[in-house]
Parts: sequence; C-alpha cells; structure tokens
Amino acid sequence: MIAGIIAAGEGSRLRAEGMDVLKPLVRVEGVPLIERLIRIFLRHGVTELCCIVNEYSLEVKEYVESCGFPVPLSFVVKTTESSMHSLFALEPYLRKERFLLSTVDAIFLEEEFARYLRASMASSAAGVLAVTDFIDDENPLYVSRDDSGAITGFSKTESSAWVTGGLYVFSPAIFRERETVLKAGIERLRNYLGHLASKGYRLEGYPFSKIVDVDHVSDIATAEKWIAGGYGGRTAG
Repeated sequence: MIAGIIAAGEGSRLRAEGMDVLKPLVRVEGVPLIERLIRIFLRHGVTELCCIVNEYSLEVKEYVESCGFPVPLSFVVKTTESSMHSLFALEPYLRKERFLLSTVDAIFLEEEFARYLRASMASSAAGVLAVTDFIDDENPLYVSRDDSGAITGFSKTESSAWVTGGLYVFSPAIFRERETVLKAGIERLRNYLGHLASKGYRLEGYPFSKIVDVDHVSDIATAEKWIAGGYGGRTAG
C-alpha cells in the first residue's frame, strides 16, 4: 500500500520554545519523527511513500532521501494553507487505491498501529480514523462513535471521550468532494472530515490507547517516557 505523510507545517510552537530543528527532524528516542514514522510503515507493508514538505523545509527532503529507504519515494514541495490542502497536493499519488495518511508528529505504539492497519484495510468504510481517549492538545477534534465504531459526528468542544490521532486510512473516493469543499471555502482537514460525514461517507474510529502529538518541547519527554515505560522500549530503528 502507499502512505502519504504530511510534513508541511511550520512547527511554530516548537520554535517559540527554542527548538531550532525542523519539526519532522525532531528526535524522539534519538530518531527523527519522520524517520521513525517511515520505518514503522515499512515494517507493516507500506510499499510506496509520498510526502509533502513546505518550501522552507528542503532539509527534511534531503534527510529522508539520504536514508536510502528501499521503496519508491516521492516528494511534493509546497507551502499549503492547511493539512486539507496538503492532502489534496498529494492526491496524484494517492488516488489509485486505499491509502494510509499520517501527520508527521504522531507517536503511537507500533503493535497498536499494526492492528489498526489490518482492520482499516479490511474495512469497507471510506475512512478509518485512529482515535484515542488520551487528550493532550490545545485544540482537539472530538469524535462521537456508535456501537459499531461508525463516526456519528465531530466537535471542537468536549462531547465524547475520543479525539482524532493523526492517522487515517482512506478510500480514494473521498477525493470526489475535493472541488466541492474548495469552492465552498472549507479549510482544514478536520472540516473536510465533517463534510465527508455530512455527505454520507462512512467513517469509522479505531481506538488507540494513547497517541502523543509532538507540538511542544515537553511532548518529547512525554513520548519517550511513555514508549520506554513497559512497552518494550524502542519502536524505531
């Protein structure tokens, strides 16, 4: 399968806290975020990668290319308005078959990811979203699920125990709504998800025990302590 990685953000909160490394190259357990993500993906059946970086992050592209990953690897270099626009910029690489999409800063347990990927690839839903009840984000997107796991709604205010976690498996069918949302002025991936749900696309939520987003310097220590604390140590490398 193919995986798309959104690594086009500015990492403004990390920079404001004194981190002078581009966000995708921030190290957790000594491994840059983007390398950790790719190595996990390759261990679980991903056979092709595409990644979007902004025009000020060519160092990220150069680093990934220097790793010599043994699969086809494509880059889009573009500064986008939002993660939704980044997804659309990757569409030419993703529209052929069911695909995995990830933000670059999601830290999760590899064994949970493996189960998620198997379930998502077997699902007939238009999208399967990783969700978690670990909420450590200034602006989480809350997800309501029914007993079957189907997502019944999204909210910016606390309305359920679950929030999105930055991992998605999508059918290319979601791109049918691209022009509609662009003409409507819809921005941000979270709003696109809401639009898909409102149009009757079945979206499902798959629960993870915990997903840590590395938005702040303190999140690095949080992620490292969590991964090392009884979960078999390193998950990358």
